[in-house]
Amino acid sequence: MTKNIFVTIAGRANAGKSSLLNALVGEKIAAVSDKPQTTRTKITGVLTKGETQFVFMDTPGMHKAKNKLSEHMVNTVNETITGVDMIILMCDCTKKISDNEKSLIASFKGGKSKVILALNKIDLLDNKEEVIAKLAEYSALYDFAEVVPISVVQNDGLDIIMDILEKNAAEGPHFFPDDKFTDQPEKVIMAEIIREKALRNLNDEVPHGVAVTIEQLGEREDRSGEAILDITATIFCERESHKGIIIGKGGSMLRKIGQDARADLEDFFQIKVNLQCWVKVKEGWRNREGMIKNFGLS
Repeated sequence: MTKNIFVTIAGRANAGKSSLLNALVGEKIAAVSDKPQTTRTKITGVLTKGETQFVFMDTPGMHKAKNKLSEHMVNTVNETITGVDMIILMCDCTKKISDNEKSLIASFKGGKSKVILALNKIDLLDNKEEVIAKLAEYSALYDFAEVVPISVVQNDGLDIIMDILEKNAAEGPHFFPDDKFTDQPEKVIMAEIIREKALRNLNDEVPHGVAVTIEQLGEREDRSGEAILDITATIFCERESHKGIIIGKGGSMLRKIGQDARADLEDFFQIKVNLQCWVKVKEGWRNREGMIKNFGLS
């Protein structure tokens, strides 16, 4: 008897949602950095264990919209928390409960989805009493189906979450092939890997205005017969001054981004990669519907 369960991972920015998705699926399919709003759209991860297929949807961090891109991101969260079997509310136990979190929790009320509270980063607290106190704070706001203290970086508590999901899976077909782990096209995964490396290497004022597209993609063999994947990518930014920062002195920053991305691309696709990155300016693209759509963010 096959079973399935659809799960949305929601919460504030930098709570560890994408890290949880990657950990549960066992593949790095979502960009991870310490910059807010790293995730910009819904990313689906798939894990098939035995007869059960788990379908996870990672969402952007809940925040107050400041431009058209932000509006699309907030709408994505609101749309993705409806009609799923379960919601994992990811919370950062080192932070105070924010107004955005309270708003998100309020939106659960009246819905049919069961909600798991996953209190992340417990490894950063000094004692269990602090964990218990934080759980109580959140539990006062909503009647969660389950509350689970976890540490994604230490792989602590993730087995408990999987057991809960397994118990709540319902009889039904597998909607994805059993060996598939995401619905994201290869080009999207490539662009996300490059964007993640840009986020990790760049100054705080630049990353929000960065987008990446894959312009050319092809496979060939070198003289020894080894397969090589040729990737040409464009990193878009919003200001000419940002372009200079991304390129760096003598091209040093762009080289570092490319080197970091190439290592992950080769690891992910298990093939030698020749990556060429270019930088272009598209002023104010986060407020231009056409550009947002072209980047696949709406």
